[in-house]
Amino acid sequence: MNVVCLDLEGVLVPEIWIAFSEASGIPELKRTTRDEPDYDKLMRYRIEILKEHGLGLKEIQETIAKIDPLPGAKEFMDRLRATTQAIIVSDTFTQFAAPLMKKLDMPTLFCNELVVGENGEITDFTMRCSHSKLTTVKCLQAMGFDTIAAGDSFNDLEMIQASKAGFLFRTTEQLKKDFPQYKALDTYEELYDEIVKAL
Repeated sequence: MNVVCLDLEGVLVPEIWIAFSEASGIPELKRTTRDEPDYDKLMRYRIEILKEHGLGLKEIQETIAKIDPLPGAKEFMDRLRATTQAIIVSDTFTQFAAPLMKKLDMPTLFCNELVVGENGEITDFTMRCSHSKLTTVKCLQAMGFDTIAAGDSFNDLEMIQASKAGFLFRTTEQLKKDFPQYKALDTYEELYDEIVKAL
């Protein structure tokens, strides 16, 4: 029994924080898990910047409403889900991802939660569990599944390394150089074909 575990941002949809950085004109918010391996540090940095600029969940959700899945992503997911079980394992938050899931025909999503004040200020975040991507694949494996994983960033490496097959997808040149043992793929066709070979 197989289950494919996919990252969300950079793999199926654009990076939400980069889109919001461009919409808000705050270049510091372009920093993502491709740049910062420590997710806790990255999120605390983002929350501080939002506070400095008086921005909250509403403003970010207004940007997210304008984001569509990456070209070909929905078709890839439709084809993949017709072939095998697939879930999205992301470090994003339900308050960000919900509208994007509708555009992908509601695949299963495991992600985290923001802590939001009554005034809409993002004050904190709650991670589903420690090392959430690694923990997820380990739990799936404990239930009898073989996992196949794909992602583009530092925070995807643990689930890629722990799976029977793992791929870097549309990743950085640095990650390709640092982790040459994982196939680096650039198209959904390539990713689908490699997943099918691994099933």
